[in-house]
Amino acid sequence: MYFRALQQGLSVLPSANELIRSQLLQDAQTRGWDSLHQQLLAIDPESAARIHPHDTQRLQRALEVYLATGTTLTEHLKSETQVNTYQFVNLTLMPTDRRWLHSRIEHRFEQMLAQGLISEVEQLTSKWQLTPSNPAMRTVGYRQVISYLLNEYDYATLCAKGVAATRQLAKRQLTWLRHWPQAHNFEADNPKSGTEIMALIRQILDNHL
Repeated sequence: MYFRALQQGLSVLPSANELIRSQLLQDAQTRGWDSLHQQLLAIDPESAARIHPHDTQRLQRALEVYLATGTTLTEHLKSETQVNTYQFVNLTLMPTDRRWLHSRIEHRFEQMLAQGLISEVEQLTSKWQLTPSNPAMRTVGYRQVISYLLNEYDYATLCAKGVAATRQLAKRQLTWLRHWPQAHNFEADNPKSGTEIMALIRQILDNHL
């Protein structure tokens, strides 16, 4: 998202509206996030297609923008302006073997837990009085740990949910990258990709691209 903003510019979006956010959270607790996703689908089909029903933060923001302005998030995004005239060369790493990716995701989440993720969330919630409704606590990893700390499930379930949520995030990221315009794609799980990337960089530096 940062690279997209750098290359394509930013839209001017409305500031957060705490009253609308609070109402949307209440609606989600009453009707469920799937119902809110259906509401977004009726209002803004393009945003609904981009936003997974489980991506509650982006779903809430898309509805908030419409309710606050009467203009859909898609229409706001179409107002983006190019911020510079530089030429960009985008390199993407895409795994060809999902099992390879899933194994690395599982190992990474285990490392995060071993290196103190639970303690980190405990300190944050204690020092800043953060709750599951705060945007920072709805990120992948934090969301699962704070539910564990609230005794909503045991440690084994925390591990399973953390890995599953990270896989869902990775799936969305891969979808994003597949649609990246004029990208040079390389296989993340291919040891030869490093050599291929260096060769492309040499071409760029020699102004052959």
